[in-house]
Amino acid sequence: MGPSRVLSLYSSLSITFFFFAFLQGFLLVNGNNNINNLTQPSLTSINRDLYHSSGDLVEEIKALVHRHPDKLTMETIKSRNKGYPAEISVVTYCRGRKDNDDRSKFRILLSFGQHGREIITTELAFRILSILSEERFLPNVDSASLNSTLDKLVIKVVPMENLNGRKLVEAGDLCERRNGRGVDLNRNWSVDWGKKEKDYDPYEENPGTAPFSEPESQIMRKLAISFDPHIWVNVHSGMEALFMPYDHKNTTPDGLSSHQMKLLLEEVNHLHCQKRCMIGSGGGSVGYLAHGTATDYMYDIVRVPMAFTFEIYGDGEASSKDCFKMFNPTDLTTFNRVINDWSAAFFTIFKLGPQQLGVVHSKVPVSNLDKGVSIDEYLDGYLMQRSSRHGKKMEVLELGMQEIRTYFRLFLLSSVLLLFMFCSRIAKSKSSRPVLSAIPL
Repeated sequence: MGPSRVLSLYSSLSITFFFFAFLQGFLLVNGNNNINNLTQPSLTSINRDLYHSSGDLVEEIKALVHRHPDKLTMETIKSRNKGYPAEISVVTYCRGRKDNDDRSKFRILLSFGQHGREIITTELAFRILSILSEERFLPNVDSASLNSTLDKLVIKVVPMENLNGRKLVEAGDLCERRNGRGVDLNRNWSVDWGKKEKDYDPYEENPGTAPFSEPESQIMRKLAISFDPHIWVNVHSGMEALFMPYDHKNTTPDGLSSHQMKLLLEEVNHLHCQKRCMIGSGGGSVGYLAHGTATDYMYDIVRVPMAFTFEIYGDGEASSKDCFKMFNPTDLTTFNRVINDWSAAFFTIFKLGPQQLGVVHSKVPVSNLDKGVSIDEYLDGYLMQRSSRHGKKMEVLELGMQEIRTYFRLFLLSSVLLLFMFCSRIAKSKSSRPVLSAIPL
């Protein structure tokens, strides 16, 4: 066999070898991808048969209010910060509307949908409003007794606090909890704002550039101060729990109000959670501390006697990437159970809350002093007359301390940098200085 024949055969064998090597690599890669596709759980999408879209829900609530003008009113509050707009709808329940500003009544403020991905909470808000309007009814509840309770109440419901974040979820980002510009609204309040734990996740817990930097938080703050509620409930999903302050530390408040809150939560847990709901402070029960939350602000600054965070559903077996399933029921049976159980729980609170607090005797009369505002609010033109029974001193001091801490940290950092630059300059000047002889010339 001649050299040219050998060379030709060698080339053919080389080509064949490389072809089979390429084919094996191609099959291996695609085989791994197929295996991964088989082993990786599929992500659950929003069940449109169970859940309203944000637009449809707002329209349904508007229609409900229109049908019951003797009980319900609705307003949409708009705000803007540095080009970012937000709006929040607020529904007020008060029998005989003319009394809806009656300060002698017991006042309750409820917020749902603060995190976009927790869609079940907004459905609960709609159900509660439907029961208040008497288009839906609670089973085994005497209507006369219920109406007698509701006659003494003014209830403000925020069905969807984070509309912009909700729209991102509906567009496909099913894990999004933040608002439309990436800020966690439940880290944007001023109590212990900006502190970061070791496990801090900026995607999940971005607190914003300053307390109340977000228009949604500004709206909610003004609403709370002007309404001056006896009870506040911030409704979430992700687990089943009944939390009271504090979120930013591993303790509950001292005193009578703490005892009253715990008694009420224990009763709700017994009647509606079958004692499976976790009870205690958010910071001491959930496994991590949360700084800058709405509930801590309501309790410490607005001085709401009973301030709660409720977690109404969670699928602990869902993948952490399957956010819709983790935070929302996906089948009709579970959906109805959650809505029915927690609707009943809220009406228990409507009944027992005033009894626990002795109706209105625990409230201090509203003063004419307006609350302090954040710097962002001042610069963006949000100054307005707001009154609170405690005046402005506490919040101004609290916000001032936050700013002092921030400036102190910047001062320390600047001092260290200046000291480093000064030492570097000295070292450089010494090394570049010419060496002089000790012997005189």
